[in-house]
Amino acid sequence: MPRRSHALTLNHIPILAAALAACGGDPGLTDDIGVQIRDSAGVRIVEYAGEPEVEAPFVLAAEPLYRHGANPRDYKFLSPDAGRLFPDGGAVVAEWYGEVVVLSPDGTTHEVLARVGEGPGEVIEPYSAFVLGQDSVLVPDRRLSRLTLFVGDSVARIVSTPRAAHIGVAGIGSSGELLLMDRYAYRSWFDIEEEWLAGHMTLFDIDTGALDTVASYDHVVRARRGAMNPIIRPVGEVTAAAGRFVYTRSDRPEITWRRPDGAVTQVVRWRPEPKLLTGELLERGEAYNRMIGRMNYQVSDSRLEEIIQEDMSRYRAMIGQPIPLFGSPFADADGNVWLPSYRPAYPEEGSPYTVISPDGEWLGRVETPPRFRILDVTGGLLLGVLRDDLDVENVLVYELAASTRP
Repeated sequence: MPRRSHALTLNHIPILAAALAACGGDPGLTDDIGVQIRDSAGVRIVEYAGEPEVEAPFVLAAEPLYRHGANPRDYKFLSPDAGRLFPDGGAVVAEWYGEVVVLSPDGTTHEVLARVGEGPGEVIEPYSAFVLGQDSVLVPDRRLSRLTLFVGDSVARIVSTPRAAHIGVAGIGSSGELLLMDRYAYRSWFDIEEEWLAGHMTLFDIDTGALDTVASYDHVVRARRGAMNPIIRPVGEVTAAAGRFVYTRSDRPEITWRRPDGAVTQVVRWRPEPKLLTGELLERGEAYNRMIGRMNYQVSDSRLEEIIQEDMSRYRAMIGQPIPLFGSPFADADGNVWLPSYRPAYPEEGSPYTVISPDGEWLGRVETPPRFRILDVTGGLLLGVLRDDLDVENVLVYELAASTRP
């Protein structure tokens, strides 16, 4: 499908603050956006006086280019968990504990790339996907501890990964190595002795199998025994942007970039207003708990409601208390980091999203439709999942259009 002329590639967006073009030199403070940039022992430090309230120079188009999942011949998604766009506008989507599906560039047809199973070309828990070219997809599987490279609809290579359930692939390094991070270790909430369980950034050479841990970070916060299930909690997470590790801790207004060798290259900080738990946020969490309860509890509707209300009463007692500043971040193809607004539910439907460039420029905020979450942004297109009022999930692709802001 041809692109309309107003589609944008994010790395072509003009710089909003000229000061951000300087990578070092004397500290400076711009009056319009209140940002100070300095160099500290070779590390670029970008500090905002507050939290800039600006709209991004790009917005979602009024209507999606395509929507897949609503028509009779469409693939019926149960829980699309991860996805990436192909250069031609098609997409690969991985289901949570399910299949991997490829959508055509206009979204009208689909092909199952990997079915559920343990054989070659099959998957059990494909938690991510990485597009290496128009016909090449690398799919990591946590349960099977392996990577599968698909070229076209065929398996080109299978590589074993470290057999540890908590290790996952964050992305691909600037020299082609895999950037590994620790995924959630739920069983450790109550078991750790320190305040935070450490995670590790690790390089993995798929040819030799060599592992090289390059940095550690705060990953999972300790929960007190006897306390409620720690759903509302900060977490430390790692993603990859433009071949670098990117680290965030959701109770800190800070992003740290590291080279594949672990060296810190840039830190961005800002000063937000406190984020507090509200009844509106709990309503979204309650709706999610109700959906999950129907799937997992074999009880009557009245008993299910009792269970949900008992659980939610503990959260209502927390209204007005601090919550994480943002949800799970991701990076787009241009290296921009997207921070979704925090939601006490999974999957996070975190609109609006705050976007920060690879140089630390605060690009602004992007609004998305209600009950929508973003999976990927590539080449002026945005891939996401929309959950309707019946909790049916469809995959949508939007163009990013130029904003009409002054």
